[in-house]
Amino acid sequence: MTGQDPRTAPDAPDAAVSDPAAQRAAEHLATLVRIPTVSSRDASQVDPAVFDRFVATLAALYPRTHDALTLERVAGHGLLFRWAGTGGADGERSPVVLMAHYDVVPVDGLPQPVDDPTADAPGWSDPPFGGVVRDGVVHGRGTLDDKGSLVVVLEAVEALLADGYRPPRDVYLSFGHNEETAGDAAQAAVDVLRARGVTPWFVLDEGGAVVTGAMPGVSAPTAVVGIAEKGVLDVSVVATAEGGHASTPVPGGAPARLARALTRIDRYRFPARVSPPVLALLQSLAGHTTGFTRHVFKNAGTLGPVVARVLASRGAETNALVRTTVAITQLEGSPGANVLAATARATLNVRVATGDSVEQTLWRLRKVVRDPGVSLSIVSSTEPSPVSPARGPQWDLLGAALGASYPDAVLVPYLQLGASDSRRFCAIAEHVYRFSPFDMTPAQRASVHGVDEHVTVAALGRGVTFYAALLRAVPDSATAAPEA
Repeated sequence: MTGQDPRTAPDAPDAAVSDPAAQRAAEHLATLVRIPTVSSRDASQVDPAVFDRFVATLAALYPRTHDALTLERVAGHGLLFRWAGTGGADGERSPVVLMAHYDVVPVDGLPQPVDDPTADAPGWSDPPFGGVVRDGVVHGRGTLDDKGSLVVVLEAVEALLADGYRPPRDVYLSFGHNEETAGDAAQAAVDVLRARGVTPWFVLDEGGAVVTGAMPGVSAPTAVVGIAEKGVLDVSVVATAEGGHASTPVPGGAPARLARALTRIDRYRFPARVSPPVLALLQSLAGHTTGFTRHVFKNAGTLGPVVARVLASRGAETNALVRTTVAITQLEGSPGANVLAATARATLNVRVATGDSVEQTLWRLRKVVRDPGVSLSIVSSTEPSPVSPARGPQWDLLGAALGASYPDAVLVPYLQLGASDSRRFCAIAEHVYRFSPFDMTPAQRASVHGVDEHVTVAALGRGVTFYAALLRAVPDSATAAPEA
């Protein structure tokens, strides 16, 4: 939740992890990292055979799960497992859903599809798809986002099946294959459940983590659980002008107009505010701070504008908590070095804060550009998600699992900055949460979608403990009905 501090020391994992469950999870994760399931919106850059191999490998690594649970394929390579509970019809209608995805983002410097998983890539200490396990750490693309979560879920299910455990209500495992491209696997799973009249009692997907030093004045490790996530808006910005030969340029052509528009957008800051999820975060942390910080966090509801300005000034992550943000991600101009561009394009990736809307955000961007020769249009969009309650039996279930795996961590709600497949489930479930049960340093958080992505073996072991405890603590439908 804070930007990476350059003074942060390198990770110091336990190099002699002896927990058999952790070691087994690490070995299985390394095996799956070596299968380069890179997704893309361009079908020519995706090899379906690689995804077939991943699915087949899962069946080999987790035989009990595949024998005891019913598996449906959705949207091609999406996987939807059903673990029938003991609660009868009520348990069938209000299940638990545990989510993860197994596709990963591309690695700069490697082709798509990846033709050699052992290949090195610029900036990486180890091959991104090498699945190297060294000194208590598993290295590679997807270790944190999100094959690590998938592995610890399945390790927990395998262990519980070996013990003869059966949950009191149905449990679904929803594993997507195209989350990184905002694909259709999660929506297909939602459609299947909706058609069956299923209203999930509890949904948990990737998201927050156990972090230290995430907020000013808080020294205790905090388990930040997303109770909402920001919306996502991709905007195409297009400037047009007369083309021609570059030997006779005209001032103010399409690239110049586009550059002027992008400069205005880059300099603009959306209003900062303390939204309900951020207020819940601050008030939850108030009891773990002292002095002036405690006073500010406790009274963040009335001190909202001041608190928002302070958070906005402390770094990229805390700034993103309190406002809609814009990133300029793609540029396109002339097709040739000696050709005046008749059209210049850019793509904006906008993360829409809770309380804002896609329509309001696009209107504000157009006002900022204020150029009739530059058009802004929506490429794709999702609104900010609803806010799930940070109380009640579902929240208590998270607390029980956290107590078993990270007993010193403080459970707190927060606003998730990135998008996840869980937003699709908000259409059929009220209690949707986002948490990856791993302790992460700033360097690890920076490695997601970056270089040298890695997870410690010890964290994998705690992740298995988290999910096993969560599944054992699932109440039956009679003692914990969904809140109205």
